Amino acid sequence: MPRPRARILAARFAAVLTLASLAAGPVAAQESEAQAIQSEPGKAPAAPPADPATLRICASEKQPPLSMRDGSGLENRVAIAVAEAMGKKPVFVWLEKPAIYLVRDGLEKRTCDVVVGLDSDDPRVLTTRPYYRSGYVFITRADKDLDVKSWSDPRLKTLDHMVVPFGSPGEAMLKDIGRYEEDMAYLYSLVNFRSPRNQYTQIDPARIVSEVANDKADVGVAFGPDVARYVKDSPTPLRMTLVPADTVGSDGRKVPQVFDQSMGVRKDDEALRKALDAGIEKARPAIAAILKQDGVPVVASN
Repeated sequence: MPRPRARILAARFAAVLTLASLAAGPVAAQESEAQAIQSEPGKAPAAPPADPATLRICASEKQPPLSMRDGSGLENRVAIAVAEAMGKKPVFVWLEKPAIYLVRDGLEKRTCDVVVGLDSDDPRVLTTRPYYRSGYVFITRADKDLDVKSWSDPRLKTLDHMVVPFGSPGEAMLKDIGRYEEDMAYLYSLVNFRSPRNQYTQIDPARIVSEVANDKADVGVAFGPDVARYVKDSPTPLRMTLVPADTVGSDGRKVPQVFDQSMGVRKDDEALRKALDAGIEKARPAIAAILKQDGVPVVASN
């Protein structure tokens, strides 16, 4: 759901854009366990009636691998685990929009009650306690002597291509090390030269991984949960290395790379937040198993 990411949210944009301006389980089982409310094309989803026995979950059809219409997305499975821990039936309310619109077009319109996979400091909502913490990663081919561990690696300035999501810490650091201009045309080619300034445009996480696997980019940088499944399943062996949490730009300012992930509810719904907190605590073993299954790199909490 809304990111990294791959999940890209207002809170994460604020940290990134400051530097940028200065530097220039089985699907069938899940379907049976979770009811789904489908929106008609071009319309807001129908709102299932509020019911204390259910948990209405805002979900995007356009956010793989975190949220997927068949219920196999990472955040879909986490939502099911937490709902069951709360003793509630999970009900997905699907929006045919990217996850960045779930708060505005789902939560605030009261067609659903919880958004999964938000940064814990997202100012638009009340957030639960974090249910995991992860960070941005470097992706490289395992058969290359290019095990990048830091943005200070001088080799990053001389590579053929690097692939990063738009509006991410990776894009900010690409600008900071002075190589964004040479990669800009390449990055825009991956989205058919659509401008992210005019509409929401993002490079598919699977494409980021495949560009590295197919040797079209030497290094990829993305939010770990957005790409972990694709790295794990790649026919070409890949390595995934967490970007150091203490990364700083050329001006000495820290560029956040690690983010707590929480669930979000409306600001007037403190009761649901408390119930979700209790459900998250109860479901932590199940959540840990889901993260491990997808190969998500988990960072210890501070």
